[in-house]
Amino acid sequence: MSDTEAGLDPIRRLKVIAAATSAPMYAERHFDVPMDRLWDVASDLENELPHVISGLRSFTVVSRREDRLSARAVGRLGLAESFDVVLRPGWCLMQSKTLTGAMSAVPEGHGTTFAFMSGLRVPGGSLLKRLGLFGTDARGEALLDRLQQRIDARWFTTG
Repeated sequence: MSDTEAGLDPIRRLKVIAAATSAPMYAERHFDVPMDRLWDVASDLENELPHVISGLRSFTVVSRREDRLSARAVGRLGLAESFDVVLRPGWCLMQSKTLTGAMSAVPEGHGTTFAFMSGLRVPGGSLLKRLGLFGTDARGEALLDRLQQRIDARWFTTG
């Protein structure tokens, strides 16, 4: 049975993953832009992800085979991490040895609902959530604000 047969659109699938992994940060928002415009920005991992994720200096795709990518992320403090990425329309799952990040989008009404989650792939991730040490609602909202700014900037320059 496929995800769509089970009634799991990309947002619902991301909610399940966030709950199952006790992801410390989950944020969701409806954007008043068409799905293709939003996903054009969100899925441009190399050029846009470092603007959207505040602690990220760079995200470089080192190999690509269909919807599977290998990438190298470098944080603001210089720490590097290798990621396995699945990137499809409306769905992106990024996993390293220690981190998981994911985003999803679905058209809704005249706009698009977008969700983002991140968490640690090590024991204690749920403890960090309870203590508020890794992700907070405010950090999630700030990330979504930055995504809106990037969408606006791209719309302004491409008209």
